[in-house]
Amino acid sequence: MYNSLVSNWFGEKFKSLHPQLQQLHLYGGTLSGAVTLSFGKGLSGWLGKRLAKKLGIPITSTLANSSKVQLDVEIYHDKAGLHWQRNFNQSHLMKSLFLPVGQLPDGYWIEKTGKLTFILTVDIIEQGWYWRILGMQLGKIKLPLWLFPKSRAYKIIEDGFYQFYVGFSLPLLGKLFSYQGKLSCQLAEK
Repeated sequence: MYNSLVSNWFGEKFKSLHPQLQQLHLYGGTLSGAVTLSFGKGLSGWLGKRLAKKLGIPITSTLANSSKVQLDVEIYHDKAGLHWQRNFNQSHLMKSLFLPVGQLPDGYWIEKTGKLTFILTVDIIEQGWYWRILGMQLGKIKLPLWLFPKSRAYKIIEDGFYQFYVGFSLPLLGKLFSYQGKLSCQLAEK
């Protein structure tokens, strides 16, 4: 079902996104495939696993520092906003609700994932969608950005596949965790 929530937020810049990203965010769809979930070593890995668990990403005692996991994502819109339901290994559901505020260049998105809320904007680079964190809060407590790990997150289309990366790191400690991969994309019916 067509929804202009995302295209309205981007305005004229929406046309700068890859056509498959446009379609995915106008009509919804599903993504699926094996992705790599990896953690830092030592203290950074321990912190990464705690952060990943808070986000709903699978953490088990058998999970190595780098493991392949199955990821299925359902993307859809309704009156509440833009929904992303990520299912890791058919056992760990990570739900996000994205709410648009205003419009580019001054607008932003509010992402609610569990107890964490992120204030995000988007940079379009070579038809790709690159998230940039502007603020965050845990429950009702606003957290300064310097307190939160540095993040990098993007989604692009490459050879017809949806390729993405989400990663967190801390100065001095380095990588906490990341998950990334190429997913097949099934667009919803128009």
